[in-house]
Amino acid sequence: MLTLRPERMKAESVPMGTSWLLAQCMEAKGKQDLWTRQKPEVLAALREQAIIQSVESSNRIEGVTVPAARLRPLVLGKVRPRDRSEEELAGYRKALNWMFTPKQPMRMEPRVIQHLHATAQGGMSGDAGKWKARDNEIIEILPNGERRVRFTTVPAKDTPRAVDLLCRNYNAVNEDESLPPLLALTTFVFDLLCIHPFRDGNGRVSRLATTLLLLQHGFEVGRYVSLERLVEDSKEDYYRILQECSAGWHQGKNGIAPWWNYFLGILRRAYGEFQQHVESADARPAKAEMVRQAIRAQVGAFTLADLRAQVPAASPQLIKKILAQMKKKHGVRLAGHGRSARWELS
Repeated sequence: MLTLRPERMKAESVPMGTSWLLAQCMEAKGKQDLWTRQKPEVLAALREQAIIQSVESSNRIEGVTVPAARLRPLVLGKVRPRDRSEEELAGYRKALNWMFTPKQPMRMEPRVIQHLHATAQGGMSGDAGKWKARDNEIIEILPNGERRVRFTTVPAKDTPRAVDLLCRNYNAVNEDESLPPLLALTTFVFDLLCIHPFRDGNGRVSRLATTLLLLQHGFEVGRYVSLERLVEDSKEDYYRILQECSAGWHQGKNGIAPWWNYFLGILRRAYGEFQQHVESADARPAKAEMVRQAIRAQVGAFTLADLRAQVPAASPQLIKKILAQMKKKHGVRLAGHGRSARWELS
Protein backbone atom coordinates (compact mmCIF):
# COMPACT_ATOMS: atom_id res chain seq x y z
CA MET A 1 0.00 0.00 0.00
CA LEU A 2 1.34 3.43 -0.92
CA THR A 3 2.98 5.45 1.83
CA LEU A 4 2.16 8.69 0.01
CA ARG A 5 -1.55 8.89 0.75
CA PRO A 6 -3.15 12.23 1.70
CA GLU A 7 -4.92 10.77 4.74
CA ARG A 8 -1.73 9.14 6.03
CA MET A 9 0.45 12.16 5.35
CA LYS A 10 -1.89 14.43 7.31
CA ALA A 11 -1.64 12.09 10.28
CA GLU A 12 2.13 11.50 9.97
CA SER A 13 4.19 13.24 12.64
CA VAL A 14 7.51 14.75 11.60
CA PRO A 15 10.27 13.86 14.10
CA MET A 16 12.37 16.67 15.57
CA GLY A 17 15.50 15.43 13.81
CA THR A 18 13.72 15.48 10.48
CA SER A 19 12.46 19.01 11.12
CA TRP A 20 16.01 20.11 11.87
CA LEU A 21 17.30 18.63 8.61
CA LEU A 22 14.42 20.23 6.73
CA ALA A 23 15.28 23.63 8.16
CA GLN A 24 18.93 23.28 7.11
CA CYS A 25 17.97 22.30 3.55
CA MET A 26 15.54 25.19 3.27
CA GLU A 27 18.17 27.60 4.55
CA ALA A 28 20.63 26.33 1.93
CA LYS A 29 18.01 26.74 -0.79
CA GLY A 30 17.58 30.35 0.29
CA LYS A 31 21.31 30.96 -0.25
CA GLN A 32 21.74 29.17 -3.59
CA ASP A 33 20.99 32.25 -5.72
CA LEU A 34 23.81 34.09 -3.97
CA TRP A 35 26.20 31.19 -4.50
CA THR A 36 25.35 30.80 -8.19
CA ARG A 37 26.16 34.48 -8.82
CA GLN A 38 29.57 34.41 -7.13
CA LYS A 39 31.78 32.31 -9.40
CA PRO A 40 30.57 31.74 -12.98
CA GLU A 41 33.87 30.07 -13.89
CA VAL A 42 33.52 27.60 -11.02
CA LEU A 43 29.90 26.85 -11.86
CA ALA A 44 30.80 25.82 -15.40
CA ALA A 45 33.37 23.35 -14.08
CA LEU A 46 30.97 22.06 -11.44
CA ARG A 47 28.20 21.47 -13.98
CA GLU A 48 30.41 19.38 -16.24
CA GLN A 49 31.86 17.39 -13.36
CA ALA A 50 28.43 16.80 -11.78
CA ILE A 51 27.00 15.42 -15.01
CA ILE A 52 29.94 13.07 -15.54
CA GLN A 53 29.84 11.85 -11.93
CA SER A 54 26.04 11.46 -11.99
CA VAL A 55 26.15 9.34 -15.12
CA GLU A 56 28.99 7.20 -13.83
CA SER A 57 27.74 6.72 -10.26
CA SER A 58 24.12 5.99 -11.10
CA ASN A 59 25.10 3.36 -13.62
CA ARG A 60 27.88 1.94 -11.45
CA ILE A 61 25.34 1.36 -8.66
CA GLU A 62 23.52 -0.83 -11.19
CA GLY A 63 26.77 -2.64 -12.08
CA VAL A 64 27.31 -0.83 -15.40
CA THR A 65 30.81 0.54 -16.01
CA VAL A 66 32.92 1.65 -18.97
CA PRO A 67 36.68 2.33 -19.31
CA ALA A 68 37.79 5.76 -18.12
CA ALA A 69 39.00 6.71 -21.59
CA ARG A 70 35.45 6.28 -22.91
CA LEU A 71 33.57 7.90 -20.02
CA ARG A 72 33.99 11.60 -20.70
CA PRO A 73 33.62 11.39 -24.53
CA LEU A 74 30.44 9.33 -24.08
CA VAL A 75 28.91 11.68 -21.55
CA LEU A 76 29.77 14.76 -23.61
CA GLY A 77 28.37 13.17 -26.75
CA LYS A 78 31.67 13.16 -28.65
CA VAL A 79 31.62 9.42 -29.50
CA ARG A 80 28.89 6.95 -30.41
CA PRO A 81 28.05 4.16 -27.96
CA ARG A 82 29.53 0.80 -28.90
CA ASP A 83 27.52 -1.57 -26.68
CA ARG A 84 24.64 -1.80 -24.22
CA SER A 85 26.63 -0.42 -21.27
CA GLU A 86 27.76 2.63 -23.22
CA GLU A 87 24.23 3.14 -24.55
CA GLU A 88 22.90 3.26 -21.00
CA LEU A 89 25.48 5.83 -19.94
CA ALA A 90 24.68 7.99 -22.95
CA GLY A 91 20.97 7.57 -22.23
CA TYR A 92 21.34 8.73 -18.65
CA ARG A 93 23.11 11.85 -19.89
CA LYS A 94 20.25 12.53 -22.32
CA ALA A 95 17.77 12.23 -19.46
CA LEU A 96 19.78 14.73 -17.40
CA ASN A 97 19.93 17.10 -20.38
CA TRP A 98 16.16 16.91 -20.72
CA MET A 99 15.66 17.71 -17.04
CA PHE A 100 18.18 20.55 -16.94
CA THR A 101 16.68 22.27 -19.99
CA PRO A 102 14.40 25.08 -18.80
CA LYS A 103 10.75 24.15 -19.23
CA GLN A 104 7.34 24.97 -17.84
CA PRO A 105 6.49 23.27 -14.54
CA MET A 106 4.78 19.94 -15.18
CA ARG A 107 2.48 17.79 -13.13
CA MET A 108 3.90 14.45 -12.17
CA GLU A 109 2.24 11.86 -14.38
CA PRO A 110 3.00 8.25 -15.35
CA ARG A 111 4.11 9.37 -18.82
CA VAL A 112 6.91 11.43 -17.22
CA ILE A 113 8.22 8.35 -15.42
CA GLN A 114 8.00 6.35 -18.63
CA HIS A 115 9.86 9.08 -20.53
CA LEU A 116 12.69 9.07 -17.99
CA HIS A 117 12.98 5.30 -18.26
CA ALA A 118 12.87 5.25 -22.07
CA THR A 119 15.57 7.91 -22.28
CA ALA A 120 17.83 6.48 -19.56
CA GLN A 121 17.72 2.97 -21.03
CA GLY A 122 19.32 4.36 -24.17
CA GLY A 123 16.91 2.85 -26.67
CA MET A 124 18.63 -0.55 -26.84
CA SER A 125 16.09 -2.25 -24.58
CA GLY A 126 12.91 -3.47 -26.23
CA ASP A 127 10.86 -2.58 -23.17
CA ALA A 128 12.31 0.90 -22.58
CA GLY A 129 9.57 3.14 -21.27
CA LYS A 130 7.14 0.20 -20.84
CA TRP A 131 5.79 -1.09 -17.57
CA LYS A 132 7.05 -4.51 -16.55
CA ALA A 133 5.27 -7.43 -18.21
CA ARG A 134 6.15 -9.96 -15.51
CA ASP A 135 6.19 -9.88 -11.73
CA ASN A 136 9.61 -9.17 -10.26
CA GLU A 137 11.26 -9.34 -6.85
CA ILE A 138 14.16 -7.56 -5.24
CA ILE A 139 16.78 -10.22 -4.61
CA GLU A 140 19.63 -9.99 -2.11
CA ILE A 141 22.78 -12.03 -2.63
CA LEU A 142 24.22 -13.09 0.73
CA PRO A 143 27.99 -13.32 1.44
CA ASN A 144 27.83 -17.12 1.08
CA GLY A 145 26.35 -16.75 -2.39
CA GLU A 146 22.79 -17.65 -1.45
CA ARG A 147 19.94 -15.59 -2.85
CA ARG A 148 16.91 -14.48 -0.89
CA VAL A 149 13.88 -12.33 -1.64
CA ARG A 150 14.33 -8.99 0.11
CA PHE A 151 11.09 -7.43 -1.10
CA THR A 152 8.15 -8.51 -3.23
CA THR A 153 7.16 -5.65 -5.53
CA VAL A 154 3.75 -4.72 -6.94
CA PRO A 155 2.49 -7.36 -9.42
CA ALA A 156 2.85 -6.47 -13.10
CA LYS A 157 -0.91 -6.37 -13.69
CA ASP A 158 -1.35 -3.78 -10.91
CA THR A 159 1.65 -1.62 -11.81
CA PRO A 160 0.03 0.92 -14.19
CA ARG A 161 -2.75 1.61 -11.68
CA ALA A 162 -0.28 1.88 -8.78
CA VAL A 163 1.94 4.40 -10.60
CA ASP A 164 -1.09 6.44 -11.66
CA LEU A 165 -2.38 6.53 -8.07
CA LEU A 166 1.06 7.49 -6.77
CA CYS A 167 1.25 10.43 -9.18
CA ARG A 168 -2.25 11.60 -8.30
CA ASN A 169 -1.50 11.33 -4.58
CA TYR A 170 1.71 13.29 -4.99
CA ASN A 171 -0.05 16.10 -6.82
CA ALA A 172 -2.86 16.14 -4.24
CA VAL A 173 -0.45 16.32 -1.28
CA ASN A 174 1.43 19.19 -2.90
CA GLU A 175 -1.73 21.10 -3.74
CA ASP A 176 -3.17 21.01 -0.21
CA GLU A 177 0.29 21.47 1.38
CA SER A 178 -0.35 18.68 3.87
CA LEU A 179 3.36 17.83 3.87
CA PRO A 180 6.53 19.87 3.20
CA PRO A 181 7.46 19.46 -0.50
CA LEU A 182 10.80 17.84 0.32
CA LEU A 183 9.09 15.12 2.34
CA ALA A 184 6.41 14.64 -0.29
CA LEU A 185 8.92 14.18 -3.10
CA THR A 186 11.18 11.80 -1.20
CA THR A 187 8.14 9.73 -0.19
CA PHE A 188 7.12 9.64 -3.85
CA VAL A 189 10.54 8.26 -4.81
CA PHE A 190 10.37 5.68 -2.01
CA ASP A 191 6.97 4.39 -3.16
CA LEU A 192 8.19 4.32 -6.77
CA LEU A 193 11.04 2.03 -5.70
CA CYS A 194 8.60 -0.22 -3.85
CA ILE A 195 6.33 -0.47 -6.90
CA HIS A 196 9.38 -1.29 -9.06
CA PRO A 197 7.45 -0.53 -12.25
CA PHE A 198 10.03 -1.61 -14.83
CA ARG A 199 11.81 -4.84 -15.60
CA ASP A 200 15.16 -3.09 -15.31
CA GLY A 201 16.44 0.42 -14.59
CA ASN A 202 14.23 1.22 -11.59
CA GLY A 203 17.14 2.62 -9.58
CA ARG A 204 18.16 4.94 -12.41
CA VAL A 205 14.61 6.22 -12.81
CA SER A 206 14.28 6.84 -9.07
CA ARG A 207 17.44 8.96 -9.03
CA LEU A 208 16.38 10.89 -12.12
CA ALA A 209 12.94 11.48 -10.61
CA THR A 210 14.57 12.77 -7.44
CA THR A 211 16.56 15.39 -9.33
CA LEU A 212 13.58 16.35 -11.49
CA LEU A 213 11.27 16.88 -8.51
CA LEU A 214 13.94 18.86 -6.66
CA LEU A 215 14.33 21.15 -9.67
CA GLN A 216 10.57 21.65 -9.86
CA HIS A 217 10.60 22.84 -6.26
CA GLY A 218 13.53 25.20 -6.80
CA PHE A 219 16.35 23.06 -5.35
CA GLU A 220 19.07 23.61 -7.96
CA VAL A 221 21.99 21.88 -6.26
CA GLY A 222 21.68 18.78 -8.48
CA ARG A 223 23.01 20.87 -11.37
CA TYR A 224 26.33 21.43 -9.59
CA VAL A 225 26.83 18.48 -7.23
CA SER A 226 26.17 14.89 -8.19
CA LEU A 227 23.46 13.51 -5.91
CA GLU A 228 24.07 10.11 -7.50
CA ARG A 229 27.68 10.17 -6.31
CA LEU A 230 26.56 10.93 -2.76
CA VAL A 231 24.11 8.03 -2.89
CA GLU A 232 26.85 5.73 -4.16
CA ASP A 233 29.16 6.90 -1.37
CA SER A 234 26.50 5.87 1.16
CA LYS A 235 24.92 2.96 -0.68
CA GLU A 236 25.18 0.63 2.33
CA ASP A 237 22.98 3.03 4.29
CA TYR A 238 20.77 3.51 1.23
CA TYR A 239 19.99 -0.20 0.91
CA ARG A 240 19.71 -0.75 4.66
CA ILE A 241 17.23 2.09 5.16
CA LEU A 242 15.28 1.16 2.05
CA GLN A 243 14.88 -2.35 3.40
CA GLU A 244 13.97 -1.09 6.86
CA CYS A 245 11.27 1.28 5.60
CA SER A 246 9.82 -1.16 3.08
CA ALA A 247 9.00 -3.72 5.80
CA GLY A 248 5.23 -3.73 6.13
CA TRP A 249 4.74 -1.55 3.04
CA HIS A 250 2.07 -3.78 1.48
CA GLN A 251 0.04 -3.61 4.70
CA GLY A 252 0.52 0.16 5.11
CA LYS A 253 2.44 -0.36 8.35
CA ASN A 254 5.92 0.74 7.26
CA GLY A 255 7.91 3.59 8.76
CA ILE A 256 9.12 6.44 6.58
CA ALA A 257 11.09 8.79 8.86
CA PRO A 258 14.47 7.00 8.43
CA TRP A 259 14.09 7.39 4.64
CA TRP A 260 13.26 11.07 5.05
CA ASN A 261 16.36 11.58 7.19
CA TYR A 262 18.60 9.74 4.73
CA PHE A 263 17.36 11.79 1.79
CA LEU A 264 17.59 15.11 3.63
CA GLY A 265 21.08 14.21 4.80
CA ILE A 266 22.15 13.65 1.18
CA LEU A 267 20.64 16.98 0.14
CA ARG A 268 22.28 18.83 3.04
CA ARG A 269 25.66 17.31 2.17
CA ALA A 270 25.24 18.34 -1.46
CA TYR A 271 24.55 21.93 -0.50
CA GLY A 272 27.53 21.86 1.86
CA GLU A 273 29.81 20.81 -1.00
CA PHE A 274 28.29 23.43 -3.27
CA GLN A 275 28.90 26.18 -0.74
CA GLN A 276 32.47 25.02 -0.18
CA HIS A 277 33.24 25.18 -3.90
CA VAL A 278 31.80 28.62 -4.60
CA GLU A 279 33.16 30.24 -1.45
CA SER A 280 36.74 29.19 -2.15
CA ALA A 281 39.19 32.08 -2.59
CA ASP A 282 39.51 31.36 -6.32
CA ALA A 283 38.72 28.68 -8.85
CA ARG A 284 41.87 26.62 -8.29
CA PRO A 285 41.17 25.64 -4.67
CA ALA A 286 37.67 24.64 -5.76
CA LYS A 287 39.12 22.40 -8.47
CA ALA A 288 41.58 20.93 -5.99
CA GLU A 289 38.72 19.97 -3.68
CA MET A 290 36.87 18.48 -6.63
CA VAL A 291 39.89 16.26 -7.28
CA ARG A 292 40.07 15.21 -3.62
CA GLN A 293 36.40 14.29 -3.63
CA ALA A 294 36.81 12.29 -6.82
CA ILE A 295 39.73 10.39 -5.28
CA ARG A 296 37.82 9.63 -2.08
CA ALA A 297 34.90 8.34 -4.18
CA GLN A 298 37.00 5.76 -6.06
CA VAL A 299 36.07 2.11 -5.86
CA GLY A 300 39.14 -0.16 -6.06
CA ALA A 301 42.31 0.71 -7.96
CA PHE A 302 42.26 3.75 -10.25
CA THR A 303 44.55 5.57 -12.65
CA LEU A 304 45.39 9.16 -13.47
CA ALA A 305 43.26 8.75 -16.60
CA ASP A 306 40.27 7.77 -14.45
CA LEU A 307 40.55 11.01 -12.49
CA ARG A 308 41.05 13.11 -15.61
CA ALA A 309 37.83 11.65 -17.04
CA GLN A 310 35.89 12.37 -13.85
CA VAL A 311 37.27 15.86 -13.17
CA PRO A 312 37.75 17.37 -16.65
CA ALA A 313 38.08 20.88 -15.24
CA ALA A 314 41.32 19.97 -13.43
CA SER A 315 44.65 19.86 -15.25
CA PRO A 316 46.84 16.73 -15.13
CA GLN A 317 49.41 18.73 -13.14
CA LEU A 318 46.84 19.61 -10.47
CA ILE A 319 45.66 16.00 -10.22
CA LYS A 320 49.25 14.78 -9.80
CA LYS A 321 49.84 17.44 -7.15
CA ILE A 322 46.78 16.37 -5.13
CA LEU A 323 47.75 12.70 -5.41
CA ALA A 324 51.25 13.52 -4.15
CA GLN A 325 49.81 15.46 -1.21
CA MET A 326 47.42 12.65 -0.28
CA LYS A 327 50.19 10.06 -0.67
CA LYS A 328 52.36 12.02 1.74
CA LYS A 329 49.51 11.99 4.27
CA HIS A 330 48.96 8.26 3.68
CA GLY A 331 45.56 8.88 2.09
CA VAL A 332 46.47 6.99 -1.09
CA ARG A 333 49.20 4.62 -2.19
CA LEU A 334 50.74 3.89 -5.58
CA ALA A 335 51.41 0.48 -7.11
CA GLY A 336 53.43 0.13 -10.31
CA HIS A 337 55.03 2.69 -12.58
CA GLY A 338 54.32 4.31 -15.93
CA ARG A 339 51.29 3.07 -17.85
CA SER A 340 50.73 0.23 -15.39
CA ALA A 341 50.62 2.51 -12.35
CA ARG A 342 47.50 2.16 -10.22
CA TRP A 343 46.43 4.19 -7.22
CA GLU A 344 44.21 3.05 -4.38
CA LEU A 345 42.88 4.49 -1.15
CA SER A 346 44.96 3.62 1.88
